[in-house]
Amino acid sequence: MVEVGVPKVSVVVPAYNCGRHIEKLVASLLRQSLPADEFEAIFVDDGSTDDTGARLDRLAAQHQQIRVLHIENSGWPSRPRNLGIEHARGEYVFFADDDDWFAGRALERLYDCAKTYDADVVIGKMAGHGRGVPRELFRRNRFDATLANAPLIDSLTCHKLFRRAFLNEHDLRFPEGGKRRLEDHSLVVRAYFLSRRTCVLSDYTCYHHVHRRDESNVTAALLDPSSYFASVRDALDIVDAHTEPGPLRDRLHRRWLRNEMLNRLRGKRLLTAPEDWLEQFALETQKVIQDRFAPGVAAGLPPLLRAVAYLAERGRVADLRRLARWEAGIGAHGTIDDVQFADTAVTVTVAAELRSADQPIGFRADDGRDVLVLPVEEIDPGVLDATAQVRKARLDVVARRRETGDEIFLPVSFETERVAGRSGTETVHLRHRGTTTIDFGALNGGRTRGSWLLKARITTAGWTEDAHLPLLFVCRTDGSRPRIRDERKVWNRVRSAVGRRVRR
Repeated sequence: MVEVGVPKVSVVVPAYNCGRHIEKLVASLLRQSLPADEFEAIFVDDGSTDDTGARLDRLAAQHQQIRVLHIENSGWPSRPRNLGIEHARGEYVFFADDDDWFAGRALERLYDCAKTYDADVVIGKMAGHGRGVPRELFRRNRFDATLANAPLIDSLTCHKLFRRAFLNEHDLRFPEGGKRRLEDHSLVVRAYFLSRRTCVLSDYTCYHHVHRRDESNVTAALLDPSSYFASVRDALDIVDAHTEPGPLRDRLHRRWLRNEMLNRLRGKRLLTAPEDWLEQFALETQKVIQDRFAPGVAAGLPPLLRAVAYLAERGRVADLRRLARWEAGIGAHGTIDDVQFADTAVTVTVAAELRSADQPIGFRADDGRDVLVLPVEEIDPGVLDATAQVRKARLDVVARRRETGDEIFLPVSFETERVAGRSGTETVHLRHRGTTTIDFGALNGGRTRGSWLLKARITTAGWTEDAHLPLLFVCRTDGSRPRIRDERKVWNRVRSAVGRRVRR
């Protein structure tokens, strides 16, 4: 039983010079389906020098569920979040950022899930706006998720619901003392190991994670490699303290190798990095690979990332740059082959493939193996062995609501065709064809009002890329038959109109 007068949820929000950017978050809190007397929002003003503090004070005076703490500037979200925990009265605590926002029933759905399954941690489905969010984790609901049976390790931001007594029992707090990168990781990883039950709520998009284009939020500056890798090692120490050497530890370590190191040494991210920074970052990556990771960590990566790890471990920065220039041109290309209608349902057949510039991604036959073809020489063919990934290559079709960013995996049947390369070559590339039926009477639990776009998502050999398909489905009301707009026809009309003007 919850103590009378105790809120069900405390939302803790660090705020620093956010100004008008906080309005969307506040508006989303004020329209929560959870009654105002059943939750509280604690904004911790971290010494803002603009009008943020005054804005928050006005809101607190107007709304009983909003509280404000003012502190001297700490320079990082850790101190404000920890103070929020100390002042929270709710049975559960959710950590939000000042530029993000909640869906209307988010707090109610998260709390109901936590109570139904007696969970210490609940991860609500996230939608990304200009930033990535976990994809596979939210493919389905998971009501007893662990690091061993679910891809929890893919979600290490703190934007989750935590039982407050659980946080206090284990003294789970964010590391303080200067600007500590990856401060979320130390708390969240420990929480995953200590949680008696962790749930993943995937059938309702709870939280919208936003990338501020003005880059003025506190963690947007270019990271310092030395202190950054100290934080990486701290996270790895937590994993090591709770696991024995072997497949589980390797899989968990792989997350930091992939996300925090290799993904910064590839494609457009590498090409936009300053030269001296890149040299230092590559050196720190080399040290961690050599000092901390067992061979099984890199071995479990797909071939593209194995190649990046191989080059990084050997300090081959020039080859990393060469590979990045090639990879920067990679994208998924998709077409719609057929569309069939039946009341509120639409059946769509699509075809898609990965290309770099105009050339499909190729694989070379080598002693019965499929070897990924890259524009870099002197890489062990075993590193580039893509046989398993070619067999497991996947095509998903995803519906995305344009107004909110909600994404839904659609049921799809697909096949992968091996297509021979140009005459005189021994390479093949993969072309995927799939069919999905979208029932707009049932999609997203019947909450379909709005405009829905389709994406063909290809996963193979180290890439997950989306091809935007040129159909837009518009539902005037929830569950209604959609109107369909073929974006190809719209574009053709625009192109024709421009052509006429040019000719004149």
